[in-house]
Amino acid sequence: MYGSQEHITASLAKVNILAALLLRAQREERSLTPWETSTAAEMIRSSDNDAANALWRRIGGGEGLTEANRILGLTSTQAGPGAHWGLTRTTAADQLALLSAVFAGPSPLSEDSRRLIQTLMGQIDADQDWGVSAAGSRWQLKNGWLQRRVSQRWAINSMGRVRAHGHTFYLVVLTHGSRSMSHGISTVERAAESAVHALRGTPLPVSPIIP
Repeated sequence: MYGSQEHITASLAKVNILAALLLRAQREERSLTPWETSTAAEMIRSSDNDAANALWRRIGGGEGLTEANRILGLTSTQAGPGAHWGLTRTTAADQLALLSAVFAGPSPLSEDSRRLIQTLMGQIDADQDWGVSAAGSRWQLKNGWLQRRVSQRWAINSMGRVRAHGHTFYLVVLTHGSRSMSHGISTVERAAESAVHALRGTPLPVSPIIP
């Protein structure tokens, strides 16, 4: 199990952006506006990039994400430059900390904030039902994928909560260098399935981190 290697997030950053938006709203002692709520839904369910661009600006870009991550306890995540939220760099350990803040333990996120993220991660569009969901029958997830411009290789990432064999697993799989998107997805799904198979006898909570 490894968690310290840095990877680009691609669309995995959208969960982090939503968490930052919710922390900002909590600080301002308000609920999300109808526009913020609908835009967040598009960003998470459909992985809509225009929605992510809008909410990235709303949280104050990289500075806002960095401030939110200080509160969330993400110590090894560097916000992407300028408008490039998808080039945010992170580690599996940090993404596991984010999952914990959303699902598992004491959290700076309120119950209502956590419930919103959990709900949206459980309503991912059907064409994006891949990644860690391959390891269980019930899941809440977010995936990220990006073809690098120079190498033409793919970064394929997936994280979430899955239920399998009577246990709950929190899985983070970050990869880079795949020759195609389909190859990267297969790699991620094999890693998730292998982790659940190896750890399914371990008492809860189980939190495998895969490089």
